[in-house]
Amino acid sequence: MLSLLGLGSAEETVYRAILENPSHGVSELSEKLGWPVPRIRDALDELARLSLLRPSWEEPGVLRLVRPEVGLSALLAREEAALLSRQQEIERGRTAVAQMIAAYADLNPAQPSDGAEMLLGIDTVRTRIEELALRCRHELRGFEPQGAQTLANIDASRPLDRALLENGVRIRIVYLDSVRNDQHTAAYATWLAELGGRVRTIPSLPTRMIVFDREAALLPIDPDDSSVGAVLLRGAGVITALTALFEGVWERADAFGDEPHRDERGLSSQEREVLRLLSMGLTDEAVARKLDVSVRTLRRVTAELMERLDARSRFQAGCLAAGRGWVSARR
Repeated sequence: MLSLLGLGSAEETVYRAILENPSHGVSELSEKLGWPVPRIRDALDELARLSLLRPSWEEPGVLRLVRPEVGLSALLAREEAALLSRQQEIERGRTAVAQMIAAYADLNPAQPSDGAEMLLGIDTVRTRIEELALRCRHELRGFEPQGAQTLANIDASRPLDRALLENGVRIRIVYLDSVRNDQHTAAYATWLAELGGRVRTIPSLPTRMIVFDREAALLPIDPDDSSVGAVLLRGAGVITALTALFEGVWERADAFGDEPHRDERGLSSQEREVLRLLSMGLTDEAVARKLDVSVRTLRRVTAELMERLDARSRFQAGCLAAGRGWVSARR
C-alpha cells in the first residue's frame, strides 16, 4: 500500500507495528513480529532513511517515531516533486540529445570540437586515448573507481604510460583503496611508481576520468559500464573544474605503498568513508559497491565500527559518528 512512497513490505509491517506501539524497541518488535533482530534493524534503518524515524535528542542511540501526518506527507510531497522533476529532466534531455546529435553530425575529426564528442565502444575510446596521449606534453591525471583492473586494461596502459613518462609527462593516478589487495593491479601500480609515475588511493571516487594536460578530459557515458563509451570534453571552464576536482581528491588520498593514514581516533580513511556513507542511509550493497569491497568485508568493518560506537544499527552508527565529529557529511 505504501510502496509508492518507497516502503517495502517489511518496512511497512515494522512501521505499522511501531504506530501501534511507539515505545517498542528492537527486541519487542522482534518478539511481536516473530522476525530475527537483524531483519528488524534493516527495516528500522530504511525507515530512518525515509525520515519516518529520527534519532532522539534526549536519548542518544534511540530512534523516535515521526508523526505520520508529517513523515508520510513529506514522502508523498517528495514523490510528487520527483515526478515533476523527472518530466522536466526528460524535456531537457530531449533538447540535449538533439543538440548533441547535431554537434556529432557536424564533427570534423581533423578539427576537434570545443564542446563534447561522443566516443562509442571500447575500441573507439582506446584509439582516442592513444591519440590524446601522444599530444600530451605536461601532465596526465586520472581517477580509476572500478577497483581491480583487468589484465587487458593493464596491458593496454603499460606502453602508453612508459611512452608518456619517457617524454617527461607527469602521471598522477588515484585508485580505490581496495586495489591494494589485488595482485595484478598492485603490481601495475608498483611498476608505474618505479618508472616515475605517482599513485595514490582513496576509499571511494566520484567517477572514472582522465584529464590530458589542461586541454581535454574523458569521462564515461555510463559510470557503471565503461564499455558503452566515453565523452570527450574540451573548453577551459569544464577542464578547470575537473582539474580542481582531481586536486581536491588527490590531497585527501594516501600514497600507494604507504600504510593508510589513521586519524587521532584510530580511524582509517576507509572506515571514515564507511561511516559517512552509512550516515547517508546507504545499504550495505551500495556502500560495498562504492568502496569496491565484498558485502561480507563491508559488514565486518561495519560491525567493528558499531561495536566501537555502541550503536544498534548501521544508520545509528553513521549518525553517532557524525554527532561526535568522527566524520563530516560535507567531506
